Amino acid sequence: MASDDIDPIGFDSIDAFFRDDLREVFHVFRRSAAVTLSGAPPLRPALPADDALVRVCRIALSMDADTLSQGAARDFFIAHFRPFRLRTPGFVTAYYEPVIEARETPEAEFRTPVPARPADLVTLNETPIRGEAGETLTSARRRADGGLEPYPDRRALEEGPLEIRPKPIAFVRDRVELFLIQVQGSARLRFPDGRELPLTYDGRNGRPYTSIGRLLIERGRVPQSEMSLDRLKAEIRALGQEEGEPGARLMQENRSYVFFRADRSPERRDGPIGGEGCALTPLRSIAVDRALWSYGLPFWIGATLPWRSATPEPFERLMIAQDTGSAILGPARADLFFGAGDEAGTLAGLVRHGAEFTVLLPRAAERGDG
Repeated sequence: MASDDIDPIGFDSIDAFFRDDLREVFHVFRRSAAVTLSGAPPLRPALPADDALVRVCRIALSMDADTLSQGAARDFFIAHFRPFRLRTPGFVTAYYEPVIEARETPEAEFRTPVPARPADLVTLNETPIRGEAGETLTSARRRADGGLEPYPDRRALEEGPLEIRPKPIAFVRDRVELFLIQVQGSARLRFPDGRELPLTYDGRNGRPYTSIGRLLIERGRVPQSEMSLDRLKAEIRALGQEEGEPGARLMQENRSYVFFRADRSPERRDGPIGGEGCALTPLRSIAVDRALWSYGLPFWIGATLPWRSATPEPFERLMIAQDTGSAILGPARADLFFGAGDEAGTLAGLVRHGAEFTVLLPRAAERGDG
């Protein structure tokens, strides 16, 4: 981040910082710190942590989190970070982990497959290729001869020959349910006997993401003030989701397609796994632009949001960057993780608001003196 895009401020300029539950934030930061120091590759690579952030991660992990007081947590952030306010006008949305009814085999009302990662999918972290229209593709298909080619888009994967369609993990009610899971990036599938199967992001076809909610607004079908996740789902279903119907074609205008894996790991019990590779914490984890920010950085978000009810109220909290997303682009852009289930989903779907962003940078990085 260029120095002319941020202004240094003091912690005393963030009044609510001293009222926040910083002990909780410290625990969330330690979760990121453990991943950073483990050397494990992230699910979705981001800007690497610099030496200063690594140093702060080591300090955090050396502390006794169980006996840490609120005051000690506050002192940790003040001692090791300095706040910088972003000049760019901020914008936040929110996301959640849906709990979706599913079946292990297809049934009359459960015919839409949840796609597993194909064996021929190659993620291109360093050397993206160009698509048919010249767009940058972040994944590709490995041909039998070892060469790479653009991976099929959403329409081809849904309606093309059976041999190119991904293997199913399970089956959900309709394409809207699958689309919802793919946009959120994780889910819990619930089966009739009460069992739940957690899903974790396992790659995408690399095609550019297109917001179909924005398309509905631009085409005059839904006023911007009325757009929400529930309204989006209702509009698609009203248009029809079967092959060739307008709702299906609308979803296919978003050519991006996400794949998953069944995840029964111990870490997954704590919540969905973000791009960094650790479990997300409701109202503390955010998704950021991975080309601009490192995982683990704290951000102070100040906004007025419908986060506890449909009525907007002040949202002033310290959050930790632990995830990313195809639609999260720009320095002052974030997706706030709201938790799991229908209530979290209803509130998350209402959030499209301006916000003030303050990033906490490690003092060694901003001073250059260790």
